[in-house]
Amino acid sequence: MGKTKKLALMALLTAIALTIFVIENQIPAPVPVPGVKLGLANIITLIAIKLLGKREAGAVLLVRILMGAMFAGSPSTLLFSAAGGALAYLVMCLTLRFFGDDQLWIVSALAGLAHNAGQLAACMLVVKTPGVLAYGPVLAASGVVTGVFTGFAAQFLLKALNKAKL
Repeated sequence: MGKTKKLALMALLTAIALTIFVIENQIPAPVPVPGVKLGLANIITLIAIKLLGKREAGAVLLVRILMGAMFAGSPSTLLFSAAGGALAYLVMCLTLRFFGDDQLWIVSALAGLAHNAGQLAACMLVVKTPGVLAYGPVLAASGVVTGVFTGFAAQFLLKALNKAKL
C-alpha cells in the first residue's frame, strides 16, 4: 500500500472512529456506573491494526482520543480516554499474535478489561482514594461484555472488507 493511500485510509478510519465516539457519548450509559460505555470506536482500532499495522493504528487512536476530548469531552475525558485507550491498545498489540482473525472477540474482551483498568487507575490518581476500586467488578464485567461485542463487530467487518477485497 502506498503512502498516500495509507494516509487516506488512516484519515478515514480516524473520522469514522471520531464520529462513533461522539455519537456514543450521546447515548445514555447502560448502567448508572461512571465509565461504563459500549466502546464502539474500538472496533475501528482493531480494524486499523489489522489493515494498517500497529504504529498507524496507534496514530489513529491518538488522534481520535485528542479530537474526541475536544469535540465531546473535557480534560477528564482526555485523561480517562488516554489511560484506558493506551492500555487497551497495548493489550491488543500484545495479544493479536496469539489469536486469529476469527478470535478478535477474545482480543477485544481482554482490551475491554485493560481499558477499564486504565480508567480506574487514572481515576485513583485524580480522586486520590482507592474507594473507586468498588466500581472494579462492574467495570470488569462491562469491559468483557462490550469487548466481546465490539470484537465480533470488528471480526465481521474485517471479514466483509476482505471478501470485498478492500
